Amino acid sequence: MPAGAGARTEVTIEGRSLSLSNLDKVLYPKAGFTKAQVIDYYTQIAPVMLPHIRGRAMTLKRYPNGVDEAFFFEKQCPSHAPKWVHTFPIWSGDTKRDIDYCLVDDLPTLAWVANLAALELHPLLSRVPDVGRPTSVVFDLDPGAPADVIDCGEVALAVRELLGHLSLETFVKTSGSKGLQVYVPLNTPGMTFERTKTFARAVAQTLEHRMPKKVVSSMAKVVRAERVFVDWSQNDEHKTTVAVYSLRARERPTVSTPVKWDELEEAVRKSDHDALVFTAPDVLARVKKDGDLFGPLEDLEQELPKL
Repeated sequence: MPAGAGARTEVTIEGRSLSLSNLDKVLYPKAGFTKAQVIDYYTQIAPVMLPHIRGRAMTLKRYPNGVDEAFFFEKQCPSHAPKWVHTFPIWSGDTKRDIDYCLVDDLPTLAWVANLAALELHPLLSRVPDVGRPTSVVFDLDPGAPADVIDCGEVALAVRELLGHLSLETFVKTSGSKGLQVYVPLNTPGMTFERTKTFARAVAQTLEHRMPKKVVSSMAKVVRAERVFVDWSQNDEHKTTVAVYSLRARERPTVSTPVKWDELEEAVRKSDHDALVFTAPDVLARVKKDGDLFGPLEDLEQELPKL
């Protein structure tokens, strides 16, 4: 069935009217996971997800015909967005104009973007209106084959140890794809991307010096095989990182999922790759049991040391 065709279902969420389409369309063919299930997942995860994405300019990664078909990134909030969807203009040096980004601030908006088959949500590291102030530092750990998520786990633990010596608390989540991401909450006034990027690069280079067979800090892909690329460049005003609790466009509906450090240590010790893969139902069960493991990201204040 072509995207946009099919029956529509009218619903009201928190007083907002939405028209949902093609609810039976299968967006994850190998898992049989439908658009209705995507919307249901985002609706159920909203209480813990929304605090992390509210007020952040959002890039939507849309798969209108499912994960096996073409996708596109959408920065400009669609012109057909309901009037109650919040937007914020950010100047683009590439296009020489303001881009009006969607802000996924509430449950109706989250359901609306899910209905667009925006399977993946990629927010900026800042909040509007102060888009030049990052609220955290992120280390995106990307394995170069045959390195894998267990290698990323070893590097994540090294990041935690190094930053622990600097009295910085860290949090880790799966990317929902191949790697892991380590976050350092800041939430301090006056922070700049220049400081966070410089700091992240210094940490990546230190780890590369200490673990040369395991870590690479260079962005050149030719040197990244067999090692874990510690991507410090994500700490940029115009770059996004996949949101915590976002679905990913894999064969199964995997999710970027917070994990406890002792969980990661156990997975690395046992070389248990499956222990670091979570689908939508897994994540809903985890949140019911453990709550939001990324909760401190929103209010924990930490100062970066001067380099």
